[in-house]
Amino acid sequence: MNFSLFIARRYLFARKSHHIINIISGVSVAGVTIGTMALIVVLSVFNGFENIVVSLFNSFDPDLKITVNEGKTFDNNSLPSGEIKKIPGVVRYTEVVEENALLRYGEKQYIATIKGVDDGFINKNPIDSMIAEGDFVLTRGENNFAVVGYGVAYFLGINLNNVNEFLTLYVPKRGNRFSVNPEEAFNTQMIYPSGIFSIQQDFDSRYIIVPLRFARGLLDYKNEVTSVEIGLAKGANLDKIQSEVKKLSGSKFTVKNRFQQQEVLYKIMKSEKWAVFLILAFILLIATFNVIGSLSMLILDKTEDIAVLRSMGADNKLIRKIFLTEGLFISLGGAVLGLLLGFIICFIQQKFGIVRLQSADSSFVIQAYPVRMKILDFIYVLLTVFAIGIATAWYPVRQISKKHFKVKL
Repeated sequence: MNFSLFIARRYLFARKSHHIINIISGVSVAGVTIGTMALIVVLSVFNGFENIVVSLFNSFDPDLKITVNEGKTFDNNSLPSGEIKKIPGVVRYTEVVEENALLRYGEKQYIATIKGVDDGFINKNPIDSMIAEGDFVLTRGENNFAVVGYGVAYFLGINLNNVNEFLTLYVPKRGNRFSVNPEEAFNTQMIYPSGIFSIQQDFDSRYIIVPLRFARGLLDYKNEVTSVEIGLAKGANLDKIQSEVKKLSGSKFTVKNRFQQQEVLYKIMKSEKWAVFLILAFILLIATFNVIGSLSMLILDKTEDIAVLRSMGADNKLIRKIFLTEGLFISLGGAVLGLLLGFIICFIQQKFGIVRLQSADSSFVIQAYPVRMKILDFIYVLLTVFAIGIATAWYPVRQISKKHFKVKL
């Protein structure tokens, strides 16, 4: 066994001449343990919330979305839809028309975004599992139906059981000049709401989904679309398919994956996670200051040992290495305990959901704090504690050469 490692291990577990040194060492280990545990728990909870948010957005955002670089709409025939559909891994090709519209239901009015979709939208789309009331029905024969976001339905007071009340949509006529009569300036159509979806507040309070034919009729469109959404099979190579779709679409179009569609949101979530990590790492740094006190006291307690080692031929480097290793034992011991406790706490929360969200009821997506553990988080935390341990142990070790190397027996 390495000599410095052997001596440091003996110092760690041996009884000190002053009991207070054992207490300070125990406090040092406890501080590192609690700080490490907090890092793991908080990062895992952030991962859990991130996973929930991503899954909610993924139920509405497509795997790939094609939009035109210039303008708002484009003719769907300008895209090689047949070739895109034949790409291995593509399971859904949906033409979409989006436009803001004024909605009226009874005496209430609300501005929302209508999203017209074709029949392919329903197939292999997880949004049908997010229906809070009613059914996900857009067409039935020649009849058109709308599926409304929960927030839109709330503001309009939509009652699906009231078969006598229709949802009226208003959009400005294309190319129509100013008119004194408002009815001449707007296209108007009525549609019956068949269901209410609940995904995420940003979507729930903004969107109403209607058949593509209804949206085109309301907007006086023929073959125009505002985007094309592409759904991929599970396990498909996203980057490869995105590259192929870009190549087939040409330079006039932009092809975005889910991350690029919500780029700002994902960057904010990542920034928040690492900001919290740095804050807790700083708290952990303060906790490890106890290591400085513990090592300083130990050095004072082992002054005679240092003199003995010097007389036996130990140089300055070896003696410093002994106490530096002692400091790392304290830090890494606390880190391992913290990682273990953090894992146990996260596992229990993940399995049983003991810590509940305040005011959570049956309408919430989750009832307890979500947890998702990642091996990289454990590695990053261990490396962080290791770096902090070296930094805090180095200061008292450096003082040995000035205070103790001149001690004589």
